[in-house]
Amino acid sequence: MNKKDSLLEKLDRMLSPIGTKIGNQIHLKAISSGMMFGLPFIVVGSLFLIFANPPINMDLYDPQTANIFVRFLAAWKNFASANYELLTAPYNMTMGIFGLICAFGIAYSLAREYKLDAAMNGMISLAVFMLVVASSVDGQISTEFLGTNGLFVAIIIGLIVVEVSRLVEVRNWKISMPDTVPPAVTAFVNSMLPLFLNIILIYGLNVLIIALTGSTFPQFIMLLLTPALSFSGNLWGFIAIVTFGNFLWLFGINGTSIIFPIVFSIGITNTGINSELIASGQEATVAMNLQMFRISVLGGAGGTLGLIILMLRSKLVHLKTLSKISIIPGICGINEPVIFGLPIVFNPILAIPFLLTPIINLVLTYYAQVAGIISMGYIIDPSFTPFFAQAYLATMDFRNVLFYFGLVILSIFIYYPFFKVYENSLSRQSAMENQ
Repeated sequence: MNKKDSLLEKLDRMLSPIGTKIGNQIHLKAISSGMMFGLPFIVVGSLFLIFANPPINMDLYDPQTANIFVRFLAAWKNFASANYELLTAPYNMTMGIFGLICAFGIAYSLAREYKLDAAMNGMISLAVFMLVVASSVDGQISTEFLGTNGLFVAIIIGLIVVEVSRLVEVRNWKISMPDTVPPAVTAFVNSMLPLFLNIILIYGLNVLIIALTGSTFPQFIMLLLTPALSFSGNLWGFIAIVTFGNFLWLFGINGTSIIFPIVFSIGITNTGINSELIASGQEATVAMNLQMFRISVLGGAGGTLGLIILMLRSKLVHLKTLSKISIIPGICGINEPVIFGLPIVFNPILAIPFLLTPIINLVLTYYAQVAGIISMGYIIDPSFTPFFAQAYLATMDFRNVLFYFGLVILSIFIYYPFFKVYENSLSRQSAMENQ
């Protein structure tokens, strides 16, 4: 046991500073905060997408045998089909401009970290983003990169805009105005240089890339990101990233917050692709959607909901008490009470199922989607809602709800032998202390 403790202490000394530094990295924090800035828009937009796509297959509908509920769904479907553009307009102007919202949000968040004018930097980022991605053809603005397709471009532009503004601030490239000039006028004058420099830099780069490659800046960036996206956007790359985040949790480091910008960005982008396919009357085809991220944190990092259920029946009072405190947060994907209260941190026994459970869940979910056993996610569901509600809201399919419950039951079996070993070790330790 001493050797294990020594090994864990060495790993802690090695990884904790790295994990803390990454977790506090100002740009990653800005990306996470900026994307959260846009989540209310895509959640509300998704509600309209749900309303425009009632859960019924009209090819299988028979009015002669259908019950009242199915007839209601059929009438709803006919109404939605006849008014589809009207019903999906709110979706197009919320989730459909998610990239635009994030361009503002990321720049706003980073500028606030730097103690700069957050609102102005957000507006500069928004304007430059529109300038680069919303090219005008015959008076029509392209919306291809305004939504989730433009998320990575929004991240890059949002960060660059603020760094340019910060350079202006650090170099003190400002115009001094007399004290008699109102502060608002001074702020207006000094905001023009960062705006001008960002337009020259980013839009100039866009023009140069078009001249050299024939692709616009967002198209070129997506081409450059393709190798990285192919790693983290495929099953095994995704599993590697999630496992790394869970490994950090074992040392008390919030691994989910570190990997969040990567896995959440991919999830939202691919869910947006599925949403567009559904909106155009096609089938969702991208398995690596936001549902995979939800599965990776089913019950919280490490899939600990099964462990909490086992603790409910524990013979140790403090474990049973902890489980009662943790069950409701765990259902909503929050499991810090278990990670730090049990604890799982620095726990070599429970570390094994903590790492293993999400891997098994992700593999099963991926192939269940591909095989058509469950539906692929195409709706951005709210975070921190009960897992069974997320399962339905992401797909409008009750099969997914049953599948999620199946994964929770499976996690009970995965955790069981390790939990019993740990429980017995605690019992022995308690008996020795009472002697």
